[in-house]
Amino acid sequence: MTIEVRHANQDDLERWDQYVEQSPHGTLFHQYEALRVQAKHAGAELYPLVGFKGQEIVGLFPVFKITKGPIRTAFSPPPELRVSYLGPILLNMDKLKQRKRERRHHEFLDGCFEWIQNEIRPQYTHIRLDGGYTDLRPFSWNNFSITPSYTYHVDLTGGEEEVLMKFSSDARANIRNAPEDSYTIEEGGLEEIDLIVEQITERYESQGISYRTTPQFVKDLYTSLPAGQIRPYTLRIDGEFIGGILVTDYKEMVSRWQGGVRTDIDVDIAVNDLLDWHVMTDAIERERTTYDLVGADNRRINKYKAKFNPELVPFYSLEKGESGIGTLAHLYKSIRQRA
Repeated sequence: MTIEVRHANQDDLERWDQYVEQSPHGTLFHQYEALRVQAKHAGAELYPLVGFKGQEIVGLFPVFKITKGPIRTAFSPPPELRVSYLGPILLNMDKLKQRKRERRHHEFLDGCFEWIQNEIRPQYTHIRLDGGYTDLRPFSWNNFSITPSYTYHVDLTGGEEEVLMKFSSDARANIRNAPEDSYTIEEGGLEEIDLIVEQITERYESQGISYRTTPQFVKDLYTSLPAGQIRPYTLRIDGEFIGGILVTDYKEMVSRWQGGVRTDIDVDIAVNDLLDWHVMTDAIERERTTYDLVGADNRRINKYKAKFNPELVPFYSLEKGESGIGTLAHLYKSIRQRA
């Protein structure tokens, strides 16, 4: 019996989030409302693909079609939204022996790529997978180039004191020596999202870096997804906003999605050390096991993140394009600029 790949029907969509929850690869951004919000803000058409073997779900693959002039593209996730990972997710594989698991996985992806080619006909395709998706061979066999990138994961399973004692000495001192009555850290809502995104935008623009994630995109996620999945943390001194981090919270992982930029305000405390530690202690209370620091490819920023004694974890960018339309890097940059 072969695997059927199709555009999700209404019955599939009603079960979509349950499938995401069940898959070891499913993330907050795979949820259907999150996909709808991404499509809206990327100016993209969403194609939620599902694969079945008989009546059994095999996988999901959300794909976004973006057309710019004569160029048709397929993305997962779409560009410019700062969504770290997306791509396909698999289900009901662990119970299978290796040979059967590989065959089902590879047939599912082959079916998805055939569907994408027949229905979207992209001239360029870009996919980004998290490090939990380890078998990349079907992408190579479908002519994708694969580029590894890296992020950091902090293990939260030992409890507060054990986690803290693994930090560098300066991080521990910054956390322990900050007078508790000199600042407040709180989890906020829509107003705090505005403050955090505006601060990030100003910081990036001051460095000549494009930052196109809007407060409205984050607020649409915040209001569309279940409560607590998007958490805006802010640090204030005497009521004045100093800095903040947008955190995603899904399954056993919390992620330092956006924020934590260096502030130009002169203060006597280590703002980001305190913010990150507060996020971690809250996560430990909620029995989360991992804090994803989201990115470990910037040499300068890594000096900050590495002091939390994280594990280096890969993730992968995969891309392919038709011949005669320029280099993949040039085309991706062009699409991002037009997005």
